[in-house]
Amino acid sequence: MKRFVKQMLVLFFIVSTCTFSKDIKVGLILAMGGLGDKSFNDSAYRGLKEAEKDFNIDIKYVEPNSWSEDTIFITEFAENGYDLVIATSYTAQDAMTEMADVYPDTKFAIVDTTISGKSNVASLVFKEEEGSFLVGAIAAMMSSNDSVGFIGGVDIPLINNFRRGFEQGAQYIKPDINTTAVYIGGGNPFNDPVKGKETTFSLAKQGVDVVYHAAGNTGVGMMEAVRELDIYGMGVDSNQDDIVKGKVLTSMMKNVDNAIYSLIKDTVEGKFEGRPYQFGLAENGVGTTDFQYTKDIIGEENIQKLEKIKQDIIDGKIVIK
Repeated sequence: MKRFVKQMLVLFFIVSTCTFSKDIKVGLILAMGGLGDKSFNDSAYRGLKEAEKDFNIDIKYVEPNSWSEDTIFITEFAENGYDLVIATSYTAQDAMTEMADVYPDTKFAIVDTTISGKSNVASLVFKEEEGSFLVGAIAAMMSSNDSVGFIGGVDIPLINNFRRGFEQGAQYIKPDINTTAVYIGGGNPFNDPVKGKETTFSLAKQGVDVVYHAAGNTGVGMMEAVRELDIYGMGVDSNQDDIVKGKVLTSMMKNVDNAIYSLIKDTVEGKFEGRPYQFGLAENGVGTTDFQYTKDIIGEENIQKLEKIKQDIIDGKIVIK
């Protein structure tokens, strides 16, 4: 009997250890603007939480108040034994490139930019231009004034991927359509709803009747303007269609959550690779929402036309510059 009890205690210890010990520790550094943007950061956090639910991992996330804090948080996570450190902002590129050499046993990942030549760094990059081409096509279909607008956080290559895709998608439907791009800039370009609202009102005065944004939480201000004006809006990164139901035509889904979840899964399973990972239409990395509130407004004919455009992009029949 004593032997049986001893065996059961040993078995319980083994099972408890397997159940409650954490396989890996994952640290997530969000981009400026933090949680609550209903966009990029919320999507990244969603992927982290889904991974926590499905895998035996310890997680922690931080919300920087300035871009200069990237180095501090990367170092802090690495020093405290985190196995995987993920930065969601391109601003962390220099810091992560340096820290990858200082902490060669730590796995790192960065979103929206590429760090090459580091076996312990994975780069998660998206073909924003492909998803933006689709929303640009919808914008042109729905514009009565043949005038559409784009609001970007800052004038950099990453944000211009959104702009160029949007413009080319609109021009694919209406070659002579007017497209106007505005950048927020300033000290907090991705978290300035007041400026987002003011900019949208300004675009509407110029005749723009469909506005698309790639400006994080600044886009919440754009949505408020759409609510008050007789124009349509288009969301970005996460599903923002329900912010102003029926007036947000669709959102360009940038599935950061899927990418982060997939990377954590690979890390848990010992399959982490220090290389670039690309996510486009073919990989379900970008796309549109299912038009829950606007199917009837956009119309089945236009939606079917959009599906054809999507497939043509995947097949290489439509090439986005």
